[in-house]
Amino acid sequence: MSVISTIEQLEAIYGFPNDASTMKVADRVTPSYRVLIEKSPFVSLATSGPEGLDCSPRGDLPGFVRIHDDKTLMMPDRRGNNRCDSLRNIVRDPRVALLFLIPGSGSTLRVNGRAYLSADPALLESFRMEGKAPRTVIVMTVEEMYFQCARAIVRSDLWNPAKHVDPATLPTPGRILAEMSANTVGGETYDREWPERARQTMW
Repeated sequence: MSVISTIEQLEAIYGFPNDASTMKVADRVTPSYRVLIEKSPFVSLATSGPEGLDCSPRGDLPGFVRIHDDKTLMMPDRRGNNRCDSLRNIVRDPRVALLFLIPGSGSTLRVNGRAYLSADPALLESFRMEGKAPRTVIVMTVEEMYFQCARAIVRSDLWNPAKHVDPATLPTPGRILAEMSANTVGGETYDREWPERARQTMW
């Protein structure tokens, strides 16, 4: 195996980015990038901590990542499993990255920067949904922002309904939990009760 261990070796293979790859980079929210953020209902949140890296899915109504100003983004931390992996990381290491997806679009948006958690009552209240406010809000300072070309989306055919995987061919969460816990957690009951449990705890 030939291991690439230096930047010089890497550049010898790939060369250097063209103008289109570098001119698109902004250090703030531009008018066009604002549109992409406001249309997106889903973002992956990457964080780093002493235990290593983590990437967490975040979804909500389109525009749930609020543009406070051209250098600041705000994202509510909605109800989940209380593992708080991303939040623990942010408290200890402020570096974060976001990857926005827009259903039906090949373009994605990448954002790098630093973040902190806020529990300010007025800010939490401003993100209230169906009578429920988040417990914290992730406040991110934008350092770098740019769109990613559509090749990955096109290659994966991500938005093609004909390529959707039949859920019946996939292991269910209940099955996975049962396998991992010697049948002490999860199982058919977990799967059967999950839709109603999720409905009641969505926000």
